[in-house]
Amino acid sequence: MDAKNTLQSLLDQLNRVIVGKPEQVFDCVTCLLAGGHLLIEDVPGVGKTTLAHALARTLGLQFARVQFTSDLMPSDVTGVSVYERSQESFVFHPGPIFAQVLLADEINRASPKTQSALLEAMEERQVTVEGQSHPLPKPFYVIATQNPHDQSGTHALPASQIDRFLMCISLGHPDRAAERELLISHTRRSLMESLPGLLTLEQLLALQQQVLAVHTAGPLLDYLQDLLAASRDGRWFVQGLSPRAGLAVLHASRAHAFMHGRDFVSPDDLRAILPQTTAHRLTPVASAGRGPAEQVRAMMDAVALA
Repeated sequence: MDAKNTLQSLLDQLNRVIVGKPEQVFDCVTCLLAGGHLLIEDVPGVGKTTLAHALARTLGLQFARVQFTSDLMPSDVTGVSVYERSQESFVFHPGPIFAQVLLADEINRASPKTQSALLEAMEERQVTVEGQSHPLPKPFYVIATQNPHDQSGTHALPASQIDRFLMCISLGHPDRAAERELLISHTRRSLMESLPGLLTLEQLLALQQQVLAVHTAGPLLDYLQDLLAASRDGRWFVQGLSPRAGLAVLHASRAHAFMHGRDFVSPDDLRAILPQTTAHRLTPVASAGRGPAEQVRAMMDAVALA
């Protein structure tokens, strides 16, 4: 398998569906190659759900979608044990979470109790119901969409949930040329239905193994640790990055380098993905006057590369 041509085919197909957002599409593929979960945050109607569908179809993975609502129960996601008289025992009926790709649509419309049903699945790739653990398929990804927090009917994701998403991206409105193409082209729905799967499961796993083999030199790890330490010193953020966040940055940096055809991580790879992998985990100090992503970039500019 030619990794370069395969990745370019993936990007080309996704960019035909999500018009005018090549950087965000690149980040999505990077996230999934790194083996992480993806959070897409933006206002309704800009293509969040379409992008999630397109990713699952293009990667050729088993797909399930759950529309998160205020009355959704945890068992609606994970499944439930039901007493079967014929077997004289309780039998577990799996929920939609038992898919290789779970689209958690508008995740922050559900209650915190229901949101928490994903915690074990996202971290340990298993679900425990009534004391019995059930393994999830491999690979297992959550692609979640959420609306802005200031919209009515939303609940903020708890920090423990946010921390399990490797990356968070925002699509934003298309530029004028991209919007014109959307207006005059066929509907996205008809295009989605014709998307072929471009990877087999074996090919995807092989690509992920190549990502894990991307080299990270000692000086680069020093730079990463300097950035982690800066996030914790109280100057930039209320609370700094966790070790899990540091690992997320490292995994995403490897995938970013691999996407660019390199077998080593450069500081530019790390800087390119740092806002997407950390901003959703951080709250700027009150005096910052910036959003989380802008504050991350300001911190990067202040931390010198040794």
